[in-house]
Amino acid sequence: MSKVIIISGASSGFGALSARALADAGHVVYAGMRGASGRNAAQVEAARQYSADNSVDLRAVELDISSQESCDAAIATVLAEADRLDVVVHNAGHMVTGPTEAFSTDEIAAVYDTNVLGTQRLNRAALPILRAQGEGLLLWVGSTSTRGGTPPYLAPYFAAKAAMDSLAVSYAAEVARFGIESTIVVPGSFTHGTNHFANSGRPADSATVAAYDAHYPNLMEQVSLRLAELAPPDADVADVATAIVDVVGTTHGKRPFRVHIDPADDGAAVVSAVADRIRTEFLTRIGLADVLHPSAPVPAQA
Repeated sequence: MSKVIIISGASSGFGALSARALADAGHVVYAGMRGASGRNAAQVEAARQYSADNSVDLRAVELDISSQESCDAAIATVLAEADRLDVVVHNAGHMVTGPTEAFSTDEIAAVYDTNVLGTQRLNRAALPILRAQGEGLLLWVGSTSTRGGTPPYLAPYFAAKAAMDSLAVSYAAEVARFGIESTIVVPGSFTHGTNHFANSGRPADSATVAAYDAHYPNLMEQVSLRLAELAPPDADVADVATAIVDVVGTTHGKRPFRVHIDPADDGAAVVSAVADRIRTEFLTRIGLADVLHPSAPVPAQA
């Protein structure tokens, strides 16, 4: 059955690939991106052209997750045009690289704003709709860095993704009785096919960076090279989009809680399996086993 879907951060990378793949699968997809009439105007046109060329329903919508007003407006646009909303894909994120000490608190706060608070703004706009419908899906694009191998010089990003993962886990239990399902899709490190490393932010404190570079010369280049060597030659970022399509297409109530797509196999899947088992066992022990799965959808009123 066709779903109405909004994806944050869909101008490039996982978001753009997923938007197209979901549209190809027959869904109505709103590719959220900021600066739709400015910096991302070319991406808006590319989405329009893709929709026309492939006879699919892919629509760009202005969505700046740093603004509650923008999130509210984007959801209002979806409702006005499609009359419902079925799936929210939390994909927007921003990576920074460099020695942790060199980042100011404001710089780290900005990373949290994009990767954590942005999901909260979009949820506050979308969840009233999903709760009223009695059915929906929150799909979070996480990172294996929250529980797998964690090379240095990525701490603010890793910490923010871990915070987002914790938020997703708590939300899953809190929205289940409204018939809302949750899945965390967990990509590993893809050194090709995304702009994460190329577009990563860097700290402004160049003096501290230089002090660390004296002891850790070319560290990020080394990390990128080794990660690329760990990945099999056929590792493809499109696999993340395929996983998202599969999750959306799965019957309500049967979707997996967590899905890993990790070409480097950094161990996150092993740790997450233990953590998610403990979560299941603990919620069962305290009498909340029902929130491990969404309640049955509420039938529409005649």
